[in-house]
Amino acid sequence: MSGSRTAEIVKEASMLKQKTMIAANYDLLAGAQATGRRVVSTFVPGNLNELIMCFDMVNNLPEINAIQNGMRKKSGPLIQEAEKRGHSEDVCAYVKADLGMIARGNIGPDGRALPPPDLLLLSYTGCFTFMKWFELLRQHYKCETAMLHVPYEGEGHATKAMIAYVVKQLREEVIPKLERASGTKFDIDRLRENLRESARAEEDFVWVLESAKHRPSPIDAYFGGVYYIGPIFTAFRGTADATDYYRLLRSEIAQRIEAGAGPITPDGKAHPERYRLVVEGPPSWPSFHEFWKMFYDEGAVVVASTYTKVGGLYDLGFRHDPDRPLESLAEYCLGCYTNRNLPSRIDLIEQYMADYQADGLLINSIKSCNSFSAGQLLMLREIERRTGKPAAFIETDLVDPRYFSPANVRNRLESYLQMIEQKRGAIAAAAA
Repeated sequence: MSGSRTAEIVKEASMLKQKTMIAANYDLLAGAQATGRRVVSTFVPGNLNELIMCFDMVNNLPEINAIQNGMRKKSGPLIQEAEKRGHSEDVCAYVKADLGMIARGNIGPDGRALPPPDLLLLSYTGCFTFMKWFELLRQHYKCETAMLHVPYEGEGHATKAMIAYVVKQLREEVIPKLERASGTKFDIDRLRENLRESARAEEDFVWVLESAKHRPSPIDAYFGGVYYIGPIFTAFRGTADATDYYRLLRSEIAQRIEAGAGPITPDGKAHPERYRLVVEGPPSWPSFHEFWKMFYDEGAVVVASTYTKVGGLYDLGFRHDPDRPLESLAEYCLGCYTNRNLPSRIDLIEQYMADYQADGLLINSIKSCNSFSAGQLLMLREIERRTGKPAAFIETDLVDPRYFSPANVRNRLESYLQMIEQKRGAIAAAAA
């Protein structure tokens, strides 16, 4: 590890706090069977962490395990294990990484065995793969499954009928199964307090995202952003720990703004900002730092991204509301990015292009993620038409290292940044 990176980790207290939080949740999972704690497995988009906490259950998120294994460069053999067992190369790499991990003894990213879940809780928010994934997990674990069906926002917004439909399921399907699996009676006042805590964290989280409107941006809202979304999208939303984390993060970024400083990268401070980009699609986790370095070496800063909205669009005004607890959970699930129709996604990107004064849109098209990759060419063309700014594709995968070609990605990124320079030159010539 370089000296600059060591200095960055020491300096950024929020990163240390987040690592401690993640490690503590893995500690709870590793000790669940010994302590008698019940375990629920769920997914990130539309997750009901505030509700889960009411039943003192430990939250295990299969996507997060796949991401952690990817970033630790453990996912390749796990994916190959799943393929040996008959899963196609076209199946979501998260699924194969998870199934491969289970087949090899269910040893988690930290090297300790993960406990079997007492309940599989699926909030369906637009990703059909999640449904098939949980079918396979249910076959393996033979445990109870709670399915919260969230209607697709086909018209671009949630209706009162949609909200009522989700609330009815929460009351009649999800909460009774959480009570049975945990042995704990539901307390709506406890849920209200958890939601109140969530709303506090969400305020600071949105401030962090919107700090990228500054020049230079003090954050990278894609690569840095995946760290920032961690607590609020996973097992910590609704906890005092998450509130403290976002308060601390906000203070660090405020100091960067005051100093006129750019983002912190794995190699320390970023190069001076030359390009401001909006990025659509998830990153490639096994090559995450190498991928990021290609951007900051060129002075390319991502000022807004759609991936950091996969667990909720708080920057559009949503907050968990303790005065409307079940309705608030329903509205949260309905509004996740993966549950939004294509026109509303395009509108969102166009808004980001304007609000964050971006030079262009870059799409990272993920081979095995249909929730993101479907319709991206239409997005690219429509954003170019609406904004007059250049857009481009790169192609990688979630946690499958076979689909990250450094030379191809670098060449495409450099060619794209040259397009931006040419566009700037043409505008300057026209103005002259």
